[in-house]
Amino acid sequence: MSLFRTKSIEQSIADTQEPEHQLKKNLGVLDLILFGVGVCIGAGIFVLTGHAAATNAGPAIALSFLIAGVACALAALCYAEFASTVPVAGSAYTFTYATLGELLAWIIGWDLILEFTVGAAALATSFSQYLAVVLEGTWFEIPAAIATAEDGVVNLPAGLLVLGLTAVVIGGITLSSRINQLVTGLKLLVVLAVVVVGAFFVKIANWVPFIPPAEAPATSQGAEALHLPIVQGIFGLEPSVFGVGGVLAAAAMVFFAFIGFDVVATTAEETRNPQRDLPRGILGALAIVTVLYMAVSLVITGMQNFRDIDPEDGAPLATAFNAAGLPFMGDLIAIGACIGLIVVSMILLMGQTRVAFAMARDGLLPQGLARTHPRFRTPYRITLITGVIVAILAAFVPLSTLAELVNIGTLAAFVLVSIGVIVLRRTRPDLPRAFKVPWVPVLPILSAVICFYLMLNLTLETWIRFIVWLVIGVVVYFAYSRRHSRLGIAERENRR
Repeated sequence: MSLFRTKSIEQSIADTQEPEHQLKKNLGVLDLILFGVGVCIGAGIFVLTGHAAATNAGPAIALSFLIAGVACALAALCYAEFASTVPVAGSAYTFTYATLGELLAWIIGWDLILEFTVGAAALATSFSQYLAVVLEGTWFEIPAAIATAEDGVVNLPAGLLVLGLTAVVIGGITLSSRINQLVTGLKLLVVLAVVVVGAFFVKIANWVPFIPPAEAPATSQGAEALHLPIVQGIFGLEPSVFGVGGVLAAAAMVFFAFIGFDVVATTAEETRNPQRDLPRGILGALAIVTVLYMAVSLVITGMQNFRDIDPEDGAPLATAFNAAGLPFMGDLIAIGACIGLIVVSMILLMGQTRVAFAMARDGLLPQGLARTHPRFRTPYRITLITGVIVAILAAFVPLSTLAELVNIGTLAAFVLVSIGVIVLRRTRPDLPRAFKVPWVPVLPILSAVICFYLMLNLTLETWIRFIVWLVIGVVVYFAYSRRHSRLGIAERENRR
């Protein structure tokens, strides 16, 4: 049996019509844009902006967001072509199965499971940090022992949030979409208030120098070396933070903020007109959030010198406004972030269930997990299992560890999708494509190269965890998935 057997586009689309695996088509282009914007406006804008500015880029964090946004735009073009050509749940997993073969599809699916599962947990953890800010000083203040995994025993609010969101996701895509629309509207108002009000308190002096000169990190030996970008070791660069290298390292870090359009692609089977609406939803969401991220990053570094930003602060935007004597804005941001992060976690949870659903339908995971609910037409079994796992992660694992794992998983998926566009153009030039990436193969190659370079700017510790996860995935594939693959079973039966 070939490890690189591919599943035809026609078969992938035919599988979506099986009654026991069929999803309900309720989403339009506005729903998709709001899903993308809803999932992007979360920890990236409310938490990671301050952390990345304080530790890597200073005021040039705005450039880091621009670099990450350009890399995402190139990958988004590739996603848009695939999503309009292969409107099937599973995102990069499904696209890779159709172009690069089953083994690579399994690896990228396993990678996406890491991305979305860990991402949902990270956002739930971030929600808990802002909730603590909102409730601080009230009768409902959360005791430290159950407020955070870093300083306490368990992050109880994060765990309970995920369990509640699991029930919402099982309840149907329409319910999830309506909740997202309402909360995303509130988040956009909060972000616009941050930009408009904060602009009056910006001090130009805080932006000078815009790119702080490179400097040696506090320590670079022993365990601390694990926390430096591996690109420094590969090219023999002196360990440093800030400078141009710091801007690139921050771009890799804040890439976490741009995974929204990836989630949009997972809803292909639930979109009424995927050929037309998916490209618009993906590219529209990305354009909106890139502008918002740059604006907010300029405000926070203009209001407060980046040296004064606490990199461990779970609510840096709220802290900046409190320091400027605007506690009401700090409260507004904390409340908006708290509410907004709920739907981000929900959408990532939903994205993970759609990828695992597609893998189970193909037999690479137990097929019973691909059963849809008779009433809600959602993959309720895999959603329930995923929800419990995410709740445990959110309750016991710190945010910073979760965020970097999401970044490397996302970037790896982007690299394979970019390569896949070139492969599918050569192997299936006959396929109707509602959207085409311009300048193939130049743009897809550029997308793959930039995304891989950003991967090299992540830490050695993150790479070690990622490789361990992939090794586990390869073991699972050869122990279970290869033998139970529906494509493989069909091949064996044809030989008889």
